[in-house]
Amino acid sequence: MKRRVFLKGGLATSTLAIAMGAGLIAPRVLLAAWPKDAFEAKNVQDALKNLYGGDLTEPSDKISIKVPEIAENGGQVPVTVSSTLDKVQTISIIVEKNGTPLAASFHLTDASLPTISTRIKMGQTSNVIAAVKAGDGKVYSARKEVKVTIGGCGG
Repeated sequence: MKRRVFLKGGLATSTLAIAMGAGLIAPRVLLAAWPKDAFEAKNVQDALKNLYGGDLTEPSDKISIKVPEIAENGGQVPVTVSSTLDKVQTISIIVEKNGTPLAASFHLTDASLPTISTRIKMGQTSNVIAAVKAGDGKVYSARKEVKVTIGGCGG
């Protein structure tokens, strides 16, 4: 019986390898979908439209952005966003004056804490905007200005 299981597994693995080698199955097809148009947008309004279907957000004091006031190196700016809104679905980080403003977007489940932490690149002094989509379907935002002394986006 063990031999049959081994042969079936070997046959399945070789079939998958041949399909991948022939280009019938591409690894990128198996990865999660990502909002390509939103990441390629050239301004904040287009990024929000492509990400959430509209460019309006409601300011909220239930969103906290932890980011340094002065970033000595724009190539690595630490950002932490947390929220006390109910049933947070997504948290996105947008840098107003970057060539491509959408820096990151995270999809969350109801079981996760609405807190993310990452590092972003900033080309110049700009507002960092945290856009949060809550369970009620509305998009809320908070912003904080960061002064950049050395640009990180080619500067």
